Amino acid sequence: MTLRKLLWILATAFVAIAAYWWFNRAPAPVNLPPGATGPWVAFGDSLTEGIGANEGQSYPAILSRSLGVPILNLGVSGDTTDGGLKRLDRLAEQSPRVVLLCLGGNDGLNQVPRTRTFANLATIIDRLLAEGSFVVLIGIRSASLRDGNEKYFARLAREKRVLYVPDMLRGLAFKPIYMSDAIHPNDEGYMRIAARLEKVLRPLLPELTGESGAR
Repeated sequence: MTLRKLLWILATAFVAIAAYWWFNRAPAPVNLPPGATGPWVAFGDSLTEGIGANEGQSYPAILSRSLGVPILNLGVSGDTTDGGLKRLDRLAEQSPRVVLLCLGGNDGLNQVPRTRTFANLATIIDRLLAEGSFVVLIGIRSASLRDGNEKYFARLAREKRVLYVPDMLRGLAFKPIYMSDAIHPNDEGYMRIAARLEKVLRPLLPELTGESGAR
């Protein structure tokens, strides 16, 4: 092999790798730092409300203590993305600085078409971004054992440029040590969910709180 051909092969490989990185890298999240000045809010269904946990052991409560940031829990048991849309005006009125968005699980249980679920989530995200909120989209499995929602959550997060935390029940579902029933975690399960969120949020905390000295 000649030197010229070797250099051509290396150059071609470099371009291919660079192109792959460019098109697959996660875009920088919108609204970092947030323009909104209201509270941090966890907006979701029973998994956000903390069904299955003891008092004060929902994931928003645990995350609030670990980050040292008050988080308003607006989880409503049984809520769907349709319900989230109905509550959206009240949420937006608070001008939330950070929104932990976790909806969609009940859509699957109620056999809501996937296109409607993700159209609703897109509408919610668009409104929150327009308000200046930093949005954290939390993925959740569909009702099917052959879950197909993961790629749609990831695609939505990428399209809207929001921070994405994959399937909140990954590694927890179907394990009695972490679950209070077939759907809801127990205290230990919620602790693990909060830890995952803390891992991605703590490095951003100074910008999210506007306090460079935040711990």
